[in-house]
Amino acid sequence: MKYLYRLYQIVIALPVALVATVLTAVLTSVGSILFGGHFWGYYPGHFWSKIMVRIFFLPVTVEGRENLEKGQSYVFVANHQGAFDIFLIYGYLNRNFKWMMKHQLSKMPFVGYACKKSHQIFVDKRGPGKVKATYDAARRTLSDGGMSVVVFPEGARTFTGHMGLFRRGAFALADELQLPVVPLTINGSFNVMPRMRDGKFVEWHPLKLTVHQPIYPVSKGSDNIQAVMRQSYDSVMSALAEEYQGYVENPDQ
Repeated sequence: MKYLYRLYQIVIALPVALVATVLTAVLTSVGSILFGGHFWGYYPGHFWSKIMVRIFFLPVTVEGRENLEKGQSYVFVANHQGAFDIFLIYGYLNRNFKWMMKHQLSKMPFVGYACKKSHQIFVDKRGPGKVKATYDAARRTLSDGGMSVVVFPEGARTFTGHMGLFRRGAFALADELQLPVVPLTINGSFNVMPRMRDGKFVEWHPLKLTVHQPIYPVSKGSDNIQAVMRQSYDSVMSALAEEYQGYVENPDQ
């Protein structure tokens, strides 16, 4: 069955995924240029992600969406298990948001251009001016009528399925704007594709997204940032599969 599944990927799933990705990038780019990125920066990617999950026959479970309040802006923070994290959050969180992503991704063919035109937020740490521009873009996004942002605070995908350290940037942003942080736990993405750079096939495995209770600021400043960051880390860890419990150092961080 494993080799039949791999043959299906080569002959059907991967070509369909490639075409769907290019078409989504073009639709997002054109729609965002003509009509703005609020709608076109989210919905094409939302449906593309559902297609990507379904063509590989991966079952999805979501828990905790009822914890979110309609019209509220959030800073979502998630563990980063692998490439399918994107599809799980984009396709199944069911909230309009912008990604905060590494600036290197802006150079990806088709996708990078679409991200630029749909006003996704590129995190650029190559100097104080670029860092300031990143935060300015995030502030503008979060002031736009219930829009949220999604951040992977580890900053890099795991090598082992375990969590690395959380960086403070997302939590400092939430503190500055006094917004609630919502931890997200991703399970199964590492099992589906441990490291895309290794060129492995997709492996069949269920995916699960857990949406935790929002963590509201109780003060402002360094103490609040540290407290929210610790609580977020503990929340994400609490719903992680038993085999991936515990901190493991990530050499990419």
